[in-house]
Amino acid sequence: MPTNSTRRWIALLLLGAASGLPLALSGDLLAAWLTDAGFDPRKIGLLALAGLPYAFKVVWSPLLDRFSPRILGRRRGWMVIAQIALILAILVLAQTDPRRSLAAVAVAATCVAFFSATQDIVIDAWRADILLPNERGPGAALSVTGYRLGMILSSAGALVLVGKYNFSWPTICRLCAAAMSIGLIGVYFADEPAAPVVPASIQEAVLHPLRDLLSRKGGLLLLLFILLFKLPENLANAMSLPFLLKTGIPQEQIGAVRQGLGVGVTIIGTLLGGGLVMRWGIWRSLWVFGVLHSVSNLAFLVMARSGPSYLAMTAVICVENLCIGLTTAGFTAWMIGQCQANYSAFQFALFSGVMALGRVLAAPLAGEMAQHLGWSGFFLTSAATGLPGLLILSQLRPQTQVDNQLTKAPLPGVVPSL
Repeated sequence: MPTNSTRRWIALLLLGAASGLPLALSGDLLAAWLTDAGFDPRKIGLLALAGLPYAFKVVWSPLLDRFSPRILGRRRGWMVIAQIALILAILVLAQTDPRRSLAAVAVAATCVAFFSATQDIVIDAWRADILLPNERGPGAALSVTGYRLGMILSSAGALVLVGKYNFSWPTICRLCAAAMSIGLIGVYFADEPAAPVVPASIQEAVLHPLRDLLSRKGGLLLLLFILLFKLPENLANAMSLPFLLKTGIPQEQIGAVRQGLGVGVTIIGTLLGGGLVMRWGIWRSLWVFGVLHSVSNLAFLVMARSGPSYLAMTAVICVENLCIGLTTAGFTAWMIGQCQANYSAFQFALFSGVMALGRVLAAPLAGEMAQHLGWSGFFLTSAATGLPGLLILSQLRPQTQVDNQLTKAPLPGVVPSL
């Protein structure tokens, strides 16, 4: 039988995969399905709104803090409910046909996104509740790795089955529904966190976590830090594909390196980042990763000046994705540490929503910068946008130092290997 610690790591990986699996069903796979059905880009773009529940999940997250299902506990019970509802929603999506009723597809895809976002809320809350301070780095790394593997399985895997083996889109949906059983297996391995004081009302589930955040020293700065810390990465991500396409490198080479090798390097960076957080602590890790993910944008600057080169592109994408993986592990571990167990569903949903807002706002800003500054000016300036986040980080130092001391405590009977 696996030990409690081993069961926890298995659960983190499996539940991370369960979070990543359904994402494409209201995103890339839905767009590909509608493209195959002959719909124009305008309608495909409108159907992308099916993914809106991911952006607004903070709205219903207090319900998951306030109420506890009668089975399995507050966190594991909600996981099972969300996962069963998600499987049923995916099976309903498999019964639709965009050629017969685009509205039915839209409703089913929105339901998939809603239950998927609900699953994300409770898994994030469980992770924040269950991980000890010294486990947050490797725990975040395992969870993010599972998430990315789930995304690869449902997006790249589905496209291969459709394109090479002529699977139908309804069949792909049914396979995704079956694959979601990985989440139920994850719940089996997951322990229920120690029961905190549950909010007595919805009002308390909303107002108390907000008051907790805003009453902290630098509470507003904390939210501003979440918004700005990953700005260099968000700017580069928004324009890296258009930039690579403009260089004249063949699309198939870009796709193979960016979506294949790049994803693998990101996973390596995430696992490495988790180990470094465990060794260095949150404070030092955030500083190092914050500098690296800003400076990594300069790799594109070198390519912008050297011209199209497959080897240069491969090197640039490896550098970029390694730094993304490092930063994601450290930043996720830090956000976990800012959650209070009574309200972790609401608080982590709020943090992830602010982080997503930063990603959304960066896209139009990146377009304007690239248009007016040119590629060299864009990547140079995007690297410099890491400075505001680092300046705010220096103001958050007192709280982070406490986290730093906690995260450096070794696991019982475990000597960190990194």
